[in-house]
Amino acid sequence: MTPVEIVLDTPGKNCLGSASMSALLARIEAAGEAPLLLTGTADAFSAGLDLKEVGSLDAPAMERFLVLLERVMTALYLHPAPTVAAVNGHAIAGGCVLTLCCDHRVMIEGTRAKIGLNEVALGVRFPPRVLAIVRARIPRSHLAEVVLGAGLFDAATGLRLGLVDELQADVLGRARTVLSQLAAHPSSAYAVTKRDLRGTAETLCPEPVWSAALREATPVWVSPSVKEKIASVLRR
Repeated sequence: MTPVEIVLDTPGKNCLGSASMSALLARIEAAGEAPLLLTGTADAFSAGLDLKEVGSLDAPAMERFLVLLERVMTALYLHPAPTVAAVNGHAIAGGCVLTLCCDHRVMIEGTRAKIGLNEVALGVRFPPRVLAIVRARIPRSHLAEVVLGAGLFDAATGLRLGLVDELQADVLGRARTVLSQLAAHPSSAYAVTKRDLRGTAETLCPEPVWSAALREATPVWVSPSVKEKIASVLRR
């Protein structure tokens, strides 16, 4: 099956807002059982969530935003065919999570690109299924350093911490090669084995725990302290 290449290309260094996440989810779902390659434009893979939008949302809108975020990440993480991230630049917060969702992650070397999960530094709580993906994909020995330390790392450090699998100068070419290699396996065997490894959305966080966790997380995301922290980031 012909691979599908999805290019993140939105203002704000390919940030993830409601519109861009809805479009990304539609592309993932439309791919069906085709292999996926995900990359970005210019010097960014994705700089994370659209903080302008996040800072403007009230509680009901924020809960809808977090539900959409969970759907996008879960769809990519559980996609039955091979998925490869060509991390061409900065992969921060939600952008880093997109990277972690992919089966193989190739990051560009020799640049100032940063990767990491800085949610704790922003003062927000991870949505439950996103956190389950993070816990599954980052080596246990580095999990606290990455998540609680909330740092942004250069590519070499990202490789050491397990955020990516390899560094390459020709990140897109290498990603295409790896995707081709993975896609050469029998598709049914790949899909069922990946499902056995990763489970389902219910495996990541079952209902009604998932809904309750989102309701608990939402007030944190719309709290005055988080809104002020977002405003200070946007002023930089």
